[in-house]
Amino acid sequence: MRIGILGTGMVGRTLSDGLASLGHEVVLGTRDPAETRERTRPDQYGFALAPWFEANPQIRLATFADAAAQSEIVVNATAGIASLDVLGAAGAANLDGKILIDVANALDFSRGMPPSLKASTEDSLAERIQAAFPGARVVKTLNTVGSSYQTRPMDLAEGDHSTFVCGNDEAAKATVTELLRSLGWRDIIDLGDLRAARATEMVMPLWIALLGALGLPPKFQFKVVR
Repeated sequence: MRIGILGTGMVGRTLSDGLASLGHEVVLGTRDPAETRERTRPDQYGFALAPWFEANPQIRLATFADAAAQSEIVVNATAGIASLDVLGAAGAANLDGKILIDVANALDFSRGMPPSLKASTEDSLAERIQAAFPGARVVKTLNTVGSSYQTRPMDLAEGDHSTFVCGNDEAAKATVTELLRSLGWRDIIDLGDLRAARATEMVMPLWIALLGALGLPPKFQFKVVR
């Protein structure tokens, strides 16, 4: 399957690694592919992109628009407060009719930690994306999971950990659920239509509080016991 992942941060790289390892054709989308590929200076987390691309030649790099146009499934792995702008750069025509997996959270770090959250009981980032790109088939998932375990949930501990899906298109949710199963997820809970993204996005303040209490790296996940 051809999968375009928008965003070259930790989440985008983790998803591209995991999906490419399953044999999917992965292309990472960025604003300026040439500049991105040549980033040798480490970021604030001590990570440099250039060596990573050299070590992962199977993962291609393209503009946001080209990554979306070339793909059957598009993943929004951008910073949530920039997601609408990035998807706009990808182009509505390139998203039309395609499954758009939204794993982002609209966190605003402009005033430091903890970040403010641009979600509520009446709105969510996923719904704003769906409204802005009505031709896309938006499915929200993996936004309650630390990036380290999004593609390898079994690495943290034994047992099945919970993740959630929601969206307005049942066929799109079914495809995403199968993709999650291929990554090792077993307890996948369908929360219904896209309004449920309000709840999963509002989990983030708790996730950040746990990160502060338990420390880095984030060695925890959620499990729904029933």
